[in-house]
Amino acid sequence: MRVTARVDYAVRAARELALEHPATLTAEAIAERQALPLAFTKQILARMRRAGVVMAQRGGDGGYRLGPPPEDVSVADIVRAVEGPLADVRGEAPEELDYPGDGEVLRTLWIATRASLRAVLEHVTLADLAKGDLPDQLRPLTDDTEAWHRR
Repeated sequence: MRVTARVDYAVRAARELALEHPATLTAEAIAERQALPLAFTKQILARMRRAGVVMAQRGGDGGYRLGPPPEDVSVADIVRAVEGPLADVRGEAPEELDYPGDGEVLRTLWIATRASLRAVLEHVTLADLAKGDLPDQLRPLTDDTEAWHRR
């Protein structure tokens, strides 16, 4: 999986909002804290607002805040808000793909890939990230030294 700049920035922005929950932060404050481009931060916040992950408030005390509490927002929710489905193939859902001959094993591969992404991203919440820790069930994945080597 390639984590796009949009996803990385969105998770970073959402973590900032989780750290301040239930207070609001301006897009400028988020961008400054995370050293993000302001225009891109505003675009990301708008996408997350349309998805219901964040809420916008106008006025002197305006800014952005999380819609749901941090423990109810998964990293998968953020990815979907800014990029769409966790795993698609050429813009199509894996279960809708049709491969000729014995190529159906490829569809199963892509579905398994999506399931493994869900197993991680749906179980990490903004509350976890705000605490600076991941759920215990993910620890074996990061304890494996091979996980730390790019291939």
